[in-house]
Amino acid sequence: MKSVKAGIITFPGSNCDRDMLVCLKDAFGIQAKMLWHRDLIDEDFDLLVVPGGFSYGDYLRAGAIARFAKAMGSLKEHADKGRAVIGICNGFQILCEAGFLPGALLRNVNLKHICRDVHLETKGENAFTRGLDTSRAYRIPVSHSDGNYRINSDQLKELQDEGRIAFTYRENPNGSVENIAGVTDKNQRVLGMMPHPERAADPLLGGTDGKILLESILAAVA
Repeated sequence: MKSVKAGIITFPGSNCDRDMLVCLKDAFGIQAKMLWHRDLIDEDFDLLVVPGGFSYGDYLRAGAIARFAKAMGSLKEHADKGRAVIGICNGFQILCEAGFLPGALLRNVNLKHICRDVHLETKGENAFTRGLDTSRAYRIPVSHSDGNYRINSDQLKELQDEGRIAFTYRENPNGSVENIAGVTDKNQRVLGMMPHPERAADPLLGGTDGKILLESILAAVA
């Protein structure tokens, strides 16, 4: 993984950017750096990460203001070249608002912020999840108020037919259609997911299932 070069875009209200930076550097030995949302990205990266948090306070819709940041134009150029993008939690919301991924993230069905561990499953048919064990569930933390993934029936069928559903919840915490916890774009180079694998990548954090997920994701990047 050391050959992978990653950039992490920080917005006002991002709070998981350093979590991801430390995780990529310490757990995987990846060259990673922080990028400011108001700047164009003038370096080449193998991977750009849109981290979790509450960009601009999510005062409009989660991710709706962040989509207009200058760095997002650079992220589009990066993605158009077939390079990898990962959006986690608020990053997933931003990628949906910016049109990189289909669907929208609405308020959780219980209208409350959810912060707890969930169990993720995968069919292993996706580029980002081929290295995972389809017979088990992975315990990963979530922390969100707007994690209810909604998509119309035609788009859902397309995701299913093309193997673009990366992760599903074993027990659905937020009401997402078909228990969806993560999806990709058509080329399976852009991944959005609500749970935080970077928060479960070190035994000191209470578990390492997140590191296993990230190993599979980063293998697709490499």
